[in-house]
Amino acid sequence: MDMLSKIKEDIKINSMKALTVAEIKTHLSDVLFQVRNGEKVKILYGKSKKPIAMIIPLEDANVPRKIGVLDGVASYKEEGDGKISPEEFLGL
Repeated sequence: MDMLSKIKEDIKINSMKALTVAEIKTHLSDVLFQVRNGEKVKILYGKSKKPIAMIIPLEDANVPRKIGVLDGVASYKEEGDGKISPEEFLGL
């Protein structure tokens, strides 16, 4: 997927319906009806209304999704075997 496609997908995700937890609790049946008809709903949490989750149609749950704008573009390689001593873990 090229960068333009990734940006378009990000815009599509960010422009989807977003509801607070309170709104979802109040209108759960309506939200589920919309999801059943293919709509994706972002769940906003707290006073800052930070997005924390999505409700998606079950069919979409089985389709592999790329997470993050840099997925497939950037990578990270850890050196060593990943093992650390208890002292290193505790910062001693």
